[in-house]
Amino acid sequence: MKTLKWGGTILLSLGLIVGCSNSGKVDNANVQPPVEAETVIDHELEEIIAKFQPIGDIPVPADNPMTEEKVELGKKLYFDPRLSGNNKISCFSCHATTAGYGDNLPTFIGFEGHQGARNSPTVINAGYYTSNFWDGRAASLEEQALGPIQSEVEMNQNLDELITELKAVPGYVDEFNKVFNDEITAENIAKAIATFERTITITDTRFDRFLAGERDALTAQEIEGMKLFAGKANCMSCHAGPTLSDNNFHNIGLEGDDGRYGVTNQEADKGKFRTPGLRGVAHTAPYMHDGSLATLEDVVKYYNEGGGNHPNKDPLMVPLNLSDEEIKSIVAFLESMSGEVPVVEAPELP
Repeated sequence: MKTLKWGGTILLSLGLIVGCSNSGKVDNANVQPPVEAETVIDHELEEIIAKFQPIGDIPVPADNPMTEEKVELGKKLYFDPRLSGNNKISCFSCHATTAGYGDNLPTFIGFEGHQGARNSPTVINAGYYTSNFWDGRAASLEEQALGPIQSEVEMNQNLDELITELKAVPGYVDEFNKVFNDEITAENIAKAIATFERTITITDTRFDRFLAGERDALTAQEIEGMKLFAGKANCMSCHAGPTLSDNNFHNIGLEGDDGRYGVTNQEADKGKFRTPGLRGVAHTAPYMHDGSLATLEDVVKYYNEGGGNHPNKDPLMVPLNLSDEEIKSIVAFLESMSGEVPVVEAPELP
């Protein structure tokens, strides 16, 4: 018993010594373990994120299933200048890998140097649209594929003559037979090109990873841009849904082209153009159907000012009162969804 008392005295003394040697500090014996801080949830941001949707897989028509052999055939046709009337222009001429599958020109240059009236739309994610071309005149990617080939101002090739020309190429005859168990036809040409174009996608961007839960995929500025995009700037009135396009047509105030009216002959459609999707957008300058805006900053500024003065301008086009910093944040957000352009090497042609 004495030994225990003595030991207790020593321990008490040691405790006093430690207490004195840490003058002004709290006795560790009385310190409670730190309470782990609760995760701070930005409820405003979570509500914003809920407005966006993952893009999902590209839709594939039941009558034109994807196969590797069909993709390869479509790629050859896409790069082949024999699809033009002068054997000098291919689909690739206006939709190049190095130009975001456009041509980086305000408006396209077509057959024999013809200066087109509209900007070459990018092929990126074109297979997600419910209609194609700026005015939506093609109901499918297959229909779209044949349009420029026959256009007198684009590739200027008669389809019957093209089929005759391709049938004179044994390599093409064999490939069409292998892929379609059929001969070379306009329908099969369109199906092959459309199948290749469905492989030109951008779906895994930092924006997409952020939506999937990787919350450090975007910077603070980009997140602020996202909030503005879905809030004050009201971009999602048109750029919504999985593709960030409503697949609809709007007049944003640009004059000089009747747009959708040329397809429908409806007065209400004058000056309307299809809303483009936004993934890959940083790679596809210049912008708008006429290529009149050189940079993404120019685009956001145009909307900030309420657009142009077309008499049929959409009532949604009103001044946004964005500050310069807010404009930069929106641009940063747009760049975050641009991803990497898929690189396709030119194939060896038959």
